[in-house]
Amino acid sequence: MSLQHDVQIRPATEDDLDAMWVIEQEVFGAQAWTRDLLQQELTGDYRAYRALVDADGRTIGYAGLLAVGGDGDIQTIAVDAGARGKGYGRTLMNELLDEATRRDVRQVFLEVRADNPVARRLYESLGFAELGVRPQYYQPEGIDAIVMKLEMGARR
Repeated sequence: MSLQHDVQIRPATEDDLDAMWVIEQEVFGAQAWTRDLLQQELTGDYRAYRALVDADGRTIGYAGLLAVGGDGDIQTIAVDAGARGKGYGRTLMNELLDEATRRDVRQVFLEVRADNPVARRLYESLGFAELGVRPQYYQPEGIDAIVMKLEMGARR
């Protein structure tokens, strides 16, 4: 899939793991997955991971979907700080939702930090609706998670 500014989205591979791990730590800090967990996610069954790659071939973002039966879950999405604000998060999300469609997923879930209004607005603009709150889900800070759901038939 081609994008603006010579950036592409392609299936992520283990060759992307080192770059993904750097972005993971930068973006998620104390909540970052371990490198081993990120590798397990990248290579696990029922998963589809995408890498956002710049013109130099450098991985500058990634996103992952878990799809089992009719349910999907956005596992993660992250974009390098230097590439934010260019619509790449939306593009990655749309790619995952397209993949969910290809896998006959009927509903997609995600959790988002309650203190992340930018991400919440993005998800709402894609048709996700708030289902509830998981109190103190993100540790060690004790930040609530907002659980959201998208009915794929209602996708905008």
